Amino acid sequence: MNTIEKNCSVALIAAIARNRELGKDNNLLWRLSDDMAFFKATTLNHWVIMGRKSYESLPPKFRPLPNRVNVIVTRDPHYHAEGCLVFHSIEESIKAARKADQHKVFIIGGAQIYTESLKSNLINEMYLTHVAGEFPEADVFFPEVNPLQWETKRIAGFEADDKNQFAGEILHYVSKKV
Repeated sequence: MNTIEKNCSVALIAAIARNRELGKDNNLLWRLSDDMAFFKATTLNHWVIMGRKSYESLPPKFRPLPNRVNVIVTRDPHYHAEGCLVFHSIEESIKAARKADQHKVFIIGGAQIYTESLKSNLINEMYLTHVAGEFPEADVFFPEVNPLQWETKRIAGFEADDKNQFAGEILHYVSKKV
């Protein structure tokens, strides 16, 4: 494992569409109640690490995300967000989580943070909601991942209905390098 010790698992969590679409104009492209409930239940009482733009895209009434340690990664040395920890690298934020005896932290976005985390080999596992839809208007995409490097297990699925604009499937990926 790279700079992260085995005692602190680093999980990535995201919802992506068929062509790896994540969002447009710093917003989600869909409303999926089941995915949001899964996200909340999975990340509750954990550290959640995100980029500044992702943090600022959260509706103000949900900032910081309740019952989680909100960690913002930004290059801006003067950035401050009430109730959040601010670091200037993903590695620095994970090191702080490890010092705080966290056994699992979640990378929750955005695309640049996902890409950097995967390229730096920091991710042990991923929770991906695969949204059954295509969004040509998307301007932000999830990085390409080699499926051969991951063990995959289905967690749940949901149909399109009055709570979910699109059907989806939630998969858990565990790195084969662990």
